[in-house]
Amino acid sequence: MGTSPDQSPAVVGLGNHGMPSTRHSVGMAAINLLARRLNVADQWKTDRRIGADLVTAQLDGAQLVLLKPRQFMNVNGTSVANAAGKFRLAPENIYLLHDELDKPLGKVSLKLGGSARGHKGVRSCIEYLKSDKMIRLLIGIGRPDDGSSVTTYVLGRFTKPEQELQSQVLERGVELLLAHIKQRTRTDPTACTKMVENRGGA
Repeated sequence: MGTSPDQSPAVVGLGNHGMPSTRHSVGMAAINLLARRLNVADQWKTDRRIGADLVTAQLDGAQLVLLKPRQFMNVNGTSVANAAGKFRLAPENIYLLHDELDKPLGKVSLKLGGSARGHKGVRSCIEYLKSDKMIRLLIGIGRPDDGSSVTTYVLGRFTKPEQELQSQVLERGVELLLAHIKQRTRTDPTACTKMVENRGGA
């Protein structure tokens, strides 16, 4: 499946393998929703050489590679770099879906490149890809307001009210993601150069 970088975007749901329902693994929830939207949710396969679960899908004639690393968050970059090598993916054609502490719960945005800002999964991807050009879907989870540690908070699960809000957020995030991918596959990829933010949430 060796296609050129502008033909095969990859979408990566960052998280901790084996902990899919925690705040830190909300990127995996987002990519699972994306797979359902693209009608490939029952086609995930484990690629042990890459170290990830993979599935491919078609969107407007372009092939998408969907990826869930089978790693802990802080070494997700190993799987992403392996996939980039196999599918000949340029870093700027890789989408990283991940939680964002500095964005309130209910907010989601796209960010084109930039530093990890303390997110260890993103930092790992930057280190292994030797680039910070990846497009990122930032899914707000907010910060703990009860004095608990950040580690405990991100490894915890959403409350029921948070889950209800988060399901709406993920729907908006996937819409934002699909719109951006469609724009890039229909036009010059360099045309999308600004951060796009969905302001419709609470």
